[in-house]
Amino acid sequence: MSYHRPFGTPHPLGAHLENGGANFSIFSRSATGVELLFFDHVEDVTPSRVVNFDPVIQRTYHYWHAFVPGVKAGQLYAYRMSGPFEPARGMRFDASKALLDPYGKSVVIPRGYDRAASSVFGQCVTPPMKSVVVDPGAYDWEDDVPPRRPSSRTVIYEAHVRGMTRHPSSGVEESKRGTYAGLIEKIPYLKDLGITAVELLPVFAFDAQDAPSGRRNYWGYAPVSFFAPHPAYSSDPDPLGPINEFRDLVKAMHRAGIEVILDVVYNHTAEGGVDGPTLGLRGIENAAYYILERDRSKYANYSGTGNTLYANHPVVRRMILDSLRFWVDEMHVDGFRFDLASILARDAKGSVLPNPPVLWDIESDPSLAGVKLIAEAWDAAGLYQVGSFVGDSWKEWNGHFRDDVRDFFRGVPGSVRRVADRMLGSPELYGHKEREAEQSVNFVTCHDGFTLNDLVSYNEKHNEENGEENRDGTNDNRSWNCGVEGPTDDPAIEALRHRQVKNFLSVTLLSLGVPMILMGDEMRRTQGGNNNAYCQDDETSWLDWSLLDRYGDLHRFVQLLAARRRLRDLGREHQCLSELIREADIVWHGVRCGHPDWGDESHTLAFTAEFRQQRMRVHYLMNAYREALEFDLPCAAGSVWRRWIDTSLPSPEDIVPWKEAPVFEGNRYRVEAHSVVALYSSIGEASGAEQGGAAPA
Repeated sequence: MSYHRPFGTPHPLGAHLENGGANFSIFSRSATGVELLFFDHVEDVTPSRVVNFDPVIQRTYHYWHAFVPGVKAGQLYAYRMSGPFEPARGMRFDASKALLDPYGKSVVIPRGYDRAASSVFGQCVTPPMKSVVVDPGAYDWEDDVPPRRPSSRTVIYEAHVRGMTRHPSSGVEESKRGTYAGLIEKIPYLKDLGITAVELLPVFAFDAQDAPSGRRNYWGYAPVSFFAPHPAYSSDPDPLGPINEFRDLVKAMHRAGIEVILDVVYNHTAEGGVDGPTLGLRGIENAAYYILERDRSKYANYSGTGNTLYANHPVVRRMILDSLRFWVDEMHVDGFRFDLASILARDAKGSVLPNPPVLWDIESDPSLAGVKLIAEAWDAAGLYQVGSFVGDSWKEWNGHFRDDVRDFFRGVPGSVRRVADRMLGSPELYGHKEREAEQSVNFVTCHDGFTLNDLVSYNEKHNEENGEENRDGTNDNRSWNCGVEGPTDDPAIEALRHRQVKNFLSVTLLSLGVPMILMGDEMRRTQGGNNNAYCQDDETSWLDWSLLDRYGDLHRFVQLLAARRRLRDLGREHQCLSELIREADIVWHGVRCGHPDWGDESHTLAFTAEFRQQRMRVHYLMNAYREALEFDLPCAAGSVWRRWIDTSLPSPEDIVPWKEAPVFEGNRYRVEAHSVVALYSSIGEASGAEQGGAAPA
């Protein structure tokens, strides 16, 4: 903008540097007065300067604005709104509160901030959170280019910025542990593991005090801003440090060929229910930003956290779109996973819209074309839309994949047919849309629930440390402790658990769809049976890197599985496993060739995929039964079968590099109890005896 009006302009929203100062603009339909507060220090309670907005010349429609000369990047600011406090009408103005700018690009959270004090009406006695004026263009992206990796060649690693390096064993210097800078140091590890995209738990600035007394909100699902990166994840104490350090992380990830996907929370805020603090939206225009009950003094709670953002209100729709564009255009992120995305389908009364405007806005926005959009297609009020989420470009966390794969490997009757569908990209769920298999994001574990180690070690949740008498967290874990609850010294049980972990990883990484694994599952990270560790900012949640020494074989197992997602050795350098299987002829089997057992009491499944163009067959065998079983092998038609994976074998025989797979002689294969086997044959390859057992080049 090359000019300014002396009293500011309504566009753009937020704080915008221009012409030797800054334009400030904020929406509020019902406020009777607006003040812009400037602060000199993070811990200040009282502003050093107050700018009063004239409602005649500094209000255009419902937008209040001011141009302030001399403002520079790094200036701390907030708003103060006057207006009626009439909860019965949905109005909750509190002129004592300093409020965050909904469009603030950086936020500072004082050490003296007190959530409880911020919840008291008419009182401001502790230092408030403050927004920071930012110059988004003041950063050198150098030659950064987003990888734009196709979903068919994507392997997602769900990680927590703090948890990834906060543990003393991380090897990161203490000042950088738990920060964006610390995570940069783990990029070589991620690349070596075979990860192509990191999905970060929330990095929007959040209220860490939004947790039970004496605990901290660790996961970050308590946003106070939809634009600013969380300041506590920055190793730089400067108010502008978080935005620059986050960009450093994205740039470094891209140089390694790794995409950055953000877990975004557009369904609620940290302001909570009626007893929550007034931090921003509540004190700016409560009834526009939140869905209210018929009794407008109360908040609808489809998020399970006390309030629900009214995502389809025009002002909120614009804010969400502007936020997404900011993270793509200015922060270079590659995609988003939308927490409780089904809430974005609700209207002002909480009813589900058939064509939610905000979801179509996101899908059709040209700035977002090409970025990955992933929906957690459910909410906390029972709405479940997996397989039916609106739109054409959205991918979905496939909760059915998680549940059905867990059921199969713990021997639940009737799970064979379901797991077969899940392995082929869940056509039962997505076939009607005629979409690619990668609409399904396949996972067995995520941040919410047991880790993979705990899934095979606990039958029940153990959340006592959360302070809610073990009432929190889901009871539907579909886990199996293999005979003993919790840690054990029994070598037989430990071996079974280790095998089960490999089984889950095998199916996740070999099924059609986009695979996602949870941080630390490749080294059996445990949370001690806690399946809801959202408030455990301690060693319960942090990744203990010493586990890598103990479970290095599992790390190697994941490495080799991830490498096969690209199948470089099949002569088609750029074709991935899922593309090949889609083209394959598939025949299902049971323990006898051509005779799959789809019965409720079946615990076995096998199938052969023949790739005629590549002149190759792959044969998978899965035994979830408690005893070993002999499986017939299909005729190799003059070729030989080679054993790539057998999860019952000790490392390094459990999985071998593709080219080094040994020949298996025989027409039957003994699959041990609770095991997965993968064989392959090259059509026309000579027998092992004739060509010395060498694998095909």
